[in-house]
Amino acid sequence: MSDAAIELFGVSKRFGPKVAVSGVSFTVPRGVVYGLIGPNGAGKTTTFSMMCGYLYPSEGSLKVMDVDPSTPGALKGRLGALPQDAVLPPGWEVGALLMYWARLSGLASPEKEAREALEQVGLMEAWNVQTQALSHGMAKRTAMAQALMGRPPLVLLDEPTAGLDPRIAAQVRQVIKDMKGKQTVVVSSHNLQELEELCDAAAILDKGVLAQAGSMSELTGLGAEFRVQIARGTVIPPELTALADVTDARMEGEHILVVRFGGNAKPEEVISRVVAHLLQTGVLILGVSQGRRLEDRVLQLL
Repeated sequence: MSDAAIELFGVSKRFGPKVAVSGVSFTVPRGVVYGLIGPNGAGKTTTFSMMCGYLYPSEGSLKVMDVDPSTPGALKGRLGALPQDAVLPPGWEVGALLMYWARLSGLASPEKEAREALEQVGLMEAWNVQTQALSHGMAKRTAMAQALMGRPPLVLLDEPTAGLDPRIAAQVRQVIKDMKGKQTVVVSSHNLQELEELCDAAAILDKGVLAQAGSMSELTGLGAEFRVQIARGTVIPPELTALADVTDARMEGEHILVVRFGGNAKPEEVISRVVAHLLQTGVLILGVSQGRRLEDRVLQLL
């Protein structure tokens, strides 16, 4: 068994003359939460659909849980998916619909699986509710529950918190965090703060091309950069670059100092050295944060 849950090898997808995805290659390790990042039209949903086996690549190949997702039935029981615009069929009670899907998936105890999945997304009160009576947030969580039934080793979630109120969105994020290390989860979202909180690694797509892929630390520069919020005082960057292991120091605006350091240096030692120098020179500090925000890195690339 491969250490990779998903592997893309030079994958392209065309719809007539339009190229939605072009030559994309990256690997999703098992047991991680992996992000798919990009603006509208970046190719995220097309890539997501090829991972699920909904679409077939025009060029290149994919392996999902060691099988070709285009092979009928190959991913049955191995993958759960929440499409971005999942629509529940009307005229069903939620519990009955989930049990029907569980039987289609070949799960041994449909009612048990349906109840456990609803409980996981905090929606047990909807068991006897008609699907057409559900709010947007309840319908989204019901659709997510079907993806979680049977605890598949791979779960793909396209915009899982879109349109949810903050309390429910936080609950869904906790569900994803709880799966880390037990299942592999791929999350596609426009919410970069959410992805930075959830993901171990991510791929950034733009206009169908892979802009960058790597661990969250690599994408945010967590191990090579920190920021200091300055309250008062004069910062002299050349004095900081003279300190051991500091490779660059610059001001972004009037109150943010960005410091970069060598990859072999211990971050806590460099941060302590810089902060001590600032305090000794009369600079007052409001806070220190390691790395750049994921949003900053994405905006830099796109």
